Amino acid sequence: MSNNFHNHPYHLVDYSPWPLTGAIGTMTLVTGMVKWFHNFNMNLLILGYMIVILTMYQWWRDVCREGTYQGKHTILVSKGLRWGMLLFIISEVFFFVSFFWAFFHSSLAPSIEIGTMWPPKNIIPFNPFQIPLLNTIILITSGLTVTWAHHAMMNNNFSQTSQSLFITILLGFYFSILQGYEYFEASFTISDSVYGSTFFMATGFHGLHVIIGTIFLLTCFIRHLMNHFSSNHHFGFEAAAWYWHFVDVVWLFLYISIYWWGN
Repeated sequence: MSNNFHNHPYHLVDYSPWPLTGAIGTMTLVTGMVKWFHNFNMNLLILGYMIVILTMYQWWRDVCREGTYQGKHTILVSKGLRWGMLLFIISEVFFFVSFFWAFFHSSLAPSIEIGTMWPPKNIIPFNPFQIPLLNTIILITSGLTVTWAHHAMMNNNFSQTSQSLFITILLGFYFSILQGYEYFEASFTISDSVYGSTFFMATGFHGLHVIIGTIFLLTCFIRHLMNHFSSNHHFGFEAAAWYWHFVDVVWLFLYISIYWWGN
């Protein structure tokens, strides 16, 4: 017989189908990508995306329910979640370190295949003082607004939290639109020597992280409007803020090394 009351502060999770559906969705997604690459057929890829997105929604819905309404996110559980988020961000740091490593390895000692020069011959890089500088200002501003939202939440200021969080989300969307325009106007592609490969891999994955962070903050905004957060119980938002600050810092390194120094 199940017992909903425990004499310990730990969260023993209930049986859930979502790890299984997540694994099936990921397998379908990767298989669909291979099929798309070889046969130019996206049907399996779209099915995989649908399974993964539905699993994500329902799994995170259950986590929100456990933390908000069922009281299962005790102080000790929240501490474990914080450590989990911190370790995840550290793993993301090393993920981007690999891209920076590839960039500096190729740029500090350009090989003869690219003309022993950096940027390589026939590559026209972006002007760092146009859209890249504007995107830098946008992300720095968004870091300020998400900090404003955090302080407003800790002070139980509902309206200021809503306003600052909404501004942060708008800035995230604005950044993504500008980066998409920048890619559309690019004079080189990902297949144009090691410069194109490292540039689009590093900035592209960062752009993906901005989109994920924006969705993360949008989810927190909706939860805030539904009164899921309080001044001392809002780790869901705190995790989103940590992630957004990480995205900001990575962009500063990208701007300085790839757009400005690498130019």
